[in-house]
Amino acid sequence: MGDVYVIVATDENRKKYSGEEPIVPELQRLEVIKNLKNVKDAKLGRHDNDTLKTVEEINPDIILLGPDQKFSIEKLSNALKMKGLENIEVKRLENFYDKYILHSSRLIKKRIIDLEKNKS
Repeated sequence: MGDVYVIVATDENRKKYSGEEPIVPELQRLEVIKNLKNVKDAKLGRHDNDTLKTVEEINPDIILLGPDQKFSIEKLSNALKMKGLENIEVKRLENFYDKYILHSSRLIKKRIIDLEKNKS
């Protein structure tokens, strides 16, 4: 494995693209990601949403999109070509890490709501 860089969504974009407020604030998510063993560096997404600027700064070999990210691989690849970055491969991860039942914030929130309802 080569160097791994991660772009963590800002709270603003998390809400914009999912329709929900994040449970864990952006700086906390960033700190967790920065401390993962194989992550060389992590940074918050740009507030101006210029994703290609971030890609230019990192100049990766591969961009891996999460299974639930709204980015179109085709549109991103075309935009990279227009910037002269056609050497960057764009792939989408097919699966969530689902070894544990509570593997997403959506499932964690649902569990909390269910527990509160059962208290009543």
